[in-house]
Amino acid sequence: MLRTKSGLPKHCSWNKDRHDKRRVRFRLRGFSTYLTGTPWGEEFMRQYAAALDSVKVEVQEVGASRTKVGSIDALCVSYYRSPEFRNLKASTQKKRRNIIERFRQNYGGQLLKGLRRRHIDEIIGAKENTPEAANNLLKALRVLFDYAVALEMIESNPAAGVKRYRSRGDGIRVWTEPEVAQFQTQHPVQSRAGLALALLLYTTQRLSDVIRMGWQHVTVDDDGNSWIRVEQQKTGTRLQIPMHPELETALAAVPRTNMTFLMSERGAPLAASSFGYWFRKQCDLAGLRHLSAHGLRKLGLTLLANAFCTNEQIKAFSGHKSDRALAPYLRSANQQVLARQALAQMLRSRQVGAEGEQKIVQPRAPVLSNRSQAGSK
Repeated sequence: MLRTKSGLPKHCSWNKDRHDKRRVRFRLRGFSTYLTGTPWGEEFMRQYAAALDSVKVEVQEVGASRTKVGSIDALCVSYYRSPEFRNLKASTQKKRRNIIERFRQNYGGQLLKGLRRRHIDEIIGAKENTPEAANNLLKALRVLFDYAVALEMIESNPAAGVKRYRSRGDGIRVWTEPEVAQFQTQHPVQSRAGLALALLLYTTQRLSDVIRMGWQHVTVDDDGNSWIRVEQQKTGTRLQIPMHPELETALAAVPRTNMTFLMSERGAPLAASSFGYWFRKQCDLAGLRHLSAHGLRKLGLTLLANAFCTNEQIKAFSGHKSDRALAPYLRSANQQVLARQALAQMLRSRQVGAEGEQKIVQPRAPVLSNRSQAGSK
C-alpha cells in the first residue's frame, strides 16, 4: 500500500479540526471523513477500508458525474458509511435513511456551502400540514448537518435554530379496556391475534420485542412465578417481566417447539413491519380501524399508572430510562380515576370539626391501594 510523505496511507493527511485537534483526514472524489486510532493500526485500517468502500458506493449509487464535491449528495454518502450512522440500531438506520433519502431526492445536488437557516425554515414550513413528518425531518437534518460540521464541510449547522412544530395530540391512539374486549370477541385468546394482543398488552413491550419472545425467554422462580426475559431491540435494555395470569392462559396452548410464540402462517418468525401490518388488519376485522399494536403498549402503561404504581415501578415494566421519556405514555392515564384519587386523598387529609370548620390533620396512609402490591400485579 502506498504511503504519503506524511507516512500515512494514500488519500490521508494530517489536519486540525475546528477544535484545533490534530486528526487524520481521508479525502477522495468529494468524500471526506476523519479516521481514529493509531495510523496503520488494526482499527485505523478498518476505518480506512470502510472509507474506500464509501467512495465506491458513492460512484455506484450516485454516479460520479451526478455527485458534486461538497454537495448534500456527497454528505449523505459519507454519513451512511460513518461510525455515527453504522452504530445505530438497524431499525433506526432504516427509518433515518428513509427520511434523509426523501430530502436528498429534492436537494441532493445543492451545495452545502450556501445553505442557511432560512432555507431549512422554508423546507420545514412547507410540511406544516404534516407536523410529525416535519419534526422527524428536522431531527434527521440536525444530525446530518452536525456531521457536516465535524467534517468541516460547513461552518455551522443551519438546522440548529429551527423550531419544531408543537404536537397536535398524543400521537398513536391508546386502546380502552372495552376495545380490548371487542377485539377478543372477534379474536379469542386461543387465536394468533388473541395471543398477539395478550403479549403486547401484558408485557408493555414494543412489537419489535414481542415478535422475538419465545419459550426460551420464560423462567419460573422457586415460588412458581413465571417471568419473561426481554432484551429490548431498540435500547438494549434487559428486563425480567412478571407474567400476567391472562398471558399465562394465552400461552398455555402455544407449542414449545417454535423459536417464537408468534409465527407466520407458513411457520416462520415474523418481521416487525409485516407483523404491524397484519395486526392492523386484525383490528379492522374487529371493527377497530383507528387502533394499532403500539396503542396496546400505551394501554398497559396506563393501567399501571391507574393502579397507583410509581414511575419507577412502571419503568421496571416498560424499560424507559427517565421520567421524561415515560411522560407521553402517562398522559393517557384515566383522568377520572386520577381525579377521584386526588379527591379521596384530600378528604383524608382534612377532618371536619364539630362547628363545620376544616381542621388540618396529619394525612393517613392511602387505603385505596398498596403501591408495591400494584406494581407486582
